[in-house]
Amino acid sequence: MNLHLDIALSHLRSRRRQTIVSLLGVVLGVAFFLAVSALMRGSERDLIARLVDTQPHITVYDEFRDARPQPARMLYPDAAVEIRGVKPRSERRGIRQYKQKLAAIDAIGGVQAAPILAAQAIFSFAGRDEAVTLSGIDPTRMQGVSSIDDDIIAGRLDAVDANPNGIIIGDALARKLSLAMGDTVSVVSPIGNVRTMKIVGLFRTGNASYDESQTFAQLTRVQALMNRPDVANLIIIRLNDAYRARNIAAFIEETTGYKSVSWQEASKDLLDALTIRNVIMYTVVGAILLVACFGIYNVISTVVLEKTRDIAILKSMGFRARDIRLIFTIEGALIGMGGSILGVAMGSAMMRAVEQVEIKPPGSIDPISLPIYWGLDQFALAASFAILSAVFAAWLPARKGGRVHPVDILRGAA
Repeated sequence: MNLHLDIALSHLRSRRRQTIVSLLGVVLGVAFFLAVSALMRGSERDLIARLVDTQPHITVYDEFRDARPQPARMLYPDAAVEIRGVKPRSERRGIRQYKQKLAAIDAIGGVQAAPILAAQAIFSFAGRDEAVTLSGIDPTRMQGVSSIDDDIIAGRLDAVDANPNGIIIGDALARKLSLAMGDTVSVVSPIGNVRTMKIVGLFRTGNASYDESQTFAQLTRVQALMNRPDVANLIIIRLNDAYRARNIAAFIEETTGYKSVSWQEASKDLLDALTIRNVIMYTVVGAILLVACFGIYNVISTVVLEKTRDIAILKSMGFRARDIRLIFTIEGALIGMGGSILGVAMGSAMMRAVEQVEIKPPGSIDPISLPIYWGLDQFALAASFAILSAVFAAWLPARKGGRVHPVDILRGAA
């Protein structure tokens, strides 16, 4: 094996310029592969982390996935006469017996849940009216399933329990209506009930539309304001393992009957778009490495043509076709491994440089850094793909070198 390696190295040294060019091609291919992959996968993971951290893993709605069939159709499924245009009976919306449903959900391992009554309301202050979403919450449960407690910039989430008419609003809404901590506002429900509420907390999530429209108050007080006692229309759930959400949501829907939506289902279009983007990304960066491998193919092919007489001599000395193929394959592998090592170093430097870049998107308050993924799997993927591509590029001309017939070559040389 040492002899094969010595011969391969001598061939590469004999065409130093072409070898360096091929090596640089692999280096740049691996480096750009890593830089693009790290940025794409980093942004994907950052986006999924934001989805997982900022929204419930599972949301149980006060509705059914499929409309319930009419009683007449259930009783007479094959009736000769069909009744059309039957208007369903009006029912009070909400999750029936939500406390029992909540207890059943709590019994599932690794699950935290909180009930919510979300309704539309009108904020009235100093002659200005603003439509908002008023969410009745249980602060103790809410702290375990939502990140809103971390977004509080003034006051505390549990202040709505301490103050009979306390309400927490977004910082953007407070600025819009010139409100401050301790101010009172009139809150009007859709059925005409009016309650004066005191601002006991401000939050800022960074999402302007959310911060302008979302408010929180104690669950029982919202139920009274909306004249919906002992009613919740949402149950939000957080899991220890967010990737179990799809299976847990299916189990909850089967158990309770109410529509349960996991974060994967809610963001399906976005996750599909990320998958397509990854396919495009790996196709492009893979093409960069394949183009670099054409340089290796060119170098090995040229060496085979120039060393035809040497190959014939080696065969006449007892080297077999597989030995010749091994020599030229080693040359490709050496270029691939050398290019991978240098490419990983260069790619890491590029990733570190990109990680230092800060941008400030329109509407953003603070600058953000570009997310970079540093997982070892992408380094292994880039190096493996480069080495395998280089070996394959060298193997094609190596086959030709292995087919050289020493008698014909030496007779022609004589």
